[in-house]
Amino acid sequence: MREAISSCAMYIATARVSKHRVFTFLRPEVLPDARVVAIARADDYFFGTLQARVHEAWALATSSRHGVGNDPTYNVTTCFDTFPFPWPPGKEPVDDPRVQAIATAAKDLVEKRDRWLNPEGASEADLKKRTLTNLYNQRPTWLDLAHKKLDQAVLDAYAWPHNLTDDQILERLLTLNLQRTSSSSHDSEMEEGGEFLGCQEAESLE
Repeated sequence: MREAISSCAMYIATARVSKHRVFTFLRPEVLPDARVVAIARADDYFFGTLQARVHEAWALATSSRHGVGNDPTYNVTTCFDTFPFPWPPGKEPVDDPRVQAIATAAKDLVEKRDRWLNPEGASEADLKKRTLTNLYNQRPTWLDLAHKKLDQAVLDAYAWPHNLTDDQILERLLTLNLQRTSSSSHDSEMEEGGEFLGCQEAESLE
């Protein structure tokens, strides 16, 4: 995994235990510890699929709970490895308009978050308060709209309606998961994904 991360300009990371399931990009010189799940992908499409409501619903349903706040724990084996992406990882049609729409929406979300986290002229005291946790606790309108745009793009990639409830999303994801698991090509697809399927806690990298 360290080799996979070092070969990327950035990698995707999320806190293992968190009130909000938020993903972010980190540079390879920032080594994750045991509290961080690292994913060796640097593209906006993959980030957007993970950050969207479809994956969030799956992650919440398959997570365990931890701590006084009973916060969701992102377990790689249950939350990530079992998640049926719109296309098997590493096999996305990069020129497909649906992939590009997810990438565009994800990039827009990241840029808007970054501007809020590091506004020009902000004092050091103000910057200390500008964390992703505080941002998602507030959930301002611009953030909600950016997420809705991303959610719709991901739903389009699955060819699913935009008005599905979380329960309906989970039902469809489970069906898709079972279809792929039972297919004869599933094992080879997982192997061919290689490092891009690598997702583990940093303590296993030691």
